[in-house]
Amino acid sequence: MEGKLKHFLKEETVLCVALLLAACSALLIHPDPQYLSYIDFRTLAILFCLMGAMAGLQKTGVFQWVAQGLLGRVKNARQLVCILVLLCFFSSMAITNDVALITFVPFTFIVLSLLGAEERKRLVVPVVVLQTIAANLGSMLTPVGNPQNLYLYGRAGVSLGSFIGLMLPYTLVSFLFILLWSVVQFRAYDTPIHVSFDENIRLSQKGLPLAVYLALFGLDLLAVARVLPYELALAATVLGLLAVDRSMFARVDYSLLLTFVGFFIFIGNIGRLPVFYDFLRRAVSGNELLAGAAASQIISNVPAALLLSGFTNDLSSLIVGVNIGGLGTLIASMASLISYKFIAREEGGVKGAYFRWFTFTNLCFLAVLLIFSLH
Repeated sequence: MEGKLKHFLKEETVLCVALLLAACSALLIHPDPQYLSYIDFRTLAILFCLMGAMAGLQKTGVFQWVAQGLLGRVKNARQLVCILVLLCFFSSMAITNDVALITFVPFTFIVLSLLGAEERKRLVVPVVVLQTIAANLGSMLTPVGNPQNLYLYGRAGVSLGSFIGLMLPYTLVSFLFILLWSVVQFRAYDTPIHVSFDENIRLSQKGLPLAVYLALFGLDLLAVARVLPYELALAATVLGLLAVDRSMFARVDYSLLLTFVGFFIFIGNIGRLPVFYDFLRRAVSGNELLAGAAASQIISNVPAALLLSGFTNDLSSLIVGVNIGGLGTLIASMASLISYKFIAREEGGVKGAYFRWFTFTNLCFLAVLLIFSLH
């Protein structure tokens, strides 16, 4: 029992912190009907819908199928690396940074193995590190790219075009720096190669399931853009998953949803305590970008967004701060832990090298984007 508890605390640290903060704040503001007003049900519903639709699409193998088609056209290892990295960058804009890494990092291990054991060993660390950075940076362009964007987009009440316009300059700078970094780091890998798979990756579910998941994802995007009510998207997602594959409900990250609830309760209760509220508001106000980036290094960018959003009206600066703040430490973005776990499982002997290169590369990207944001 004690071992299971330790494992749960280790795996769900952020959730435990959120629930602990909510419980402590409840001792100061006892539960009452106003608690319901704390919860952003729209964000929770759309998150649930996106996770359900993405789980279904991932199971069909459509993302790997598209990736294999692209990789079949590469001429050298440098092009191969660029495609693997840019797949994470661009796909994360639509399928979230988590799903991009869950999908393409394991696929990268397969692809690099086709180059031989020695080449895989040389490339696996820098490639996966750059894929992780690419997923975290590409996802910042859209509200659906990551959980903190979806929440802050809804809270700010801005249009989809305004949100994309806000993050577009940072995304373009990120794209150019990723390309530059790739060219410099992998400039020696220009030996001609031909990537061929012994067994083609095929769509494991054709026809109706794939069509349903694509339709659900389309409805989710319309709900994000406020074209359709989120209640309609939620109802369609529940009915669609029930009809096609009920196992998709088990693949939804309910711990993330509960984490949001915990922070919503904490922020709502603190807002009813004038002393604490005024103190935190003075500390955050005018420093949203740097506060968001700094807090993300310690508690990761999703909790940072949830916590700081309750104490500022300048949500635009906070959006930039927590997105840039996804770079830096290993826990700055929880998505980064996905890649680390894959590396630990597949290449346990390089965990130390991965951590060192990850930290160095992330700090370089963080410095560039912070300098850009402050000019």
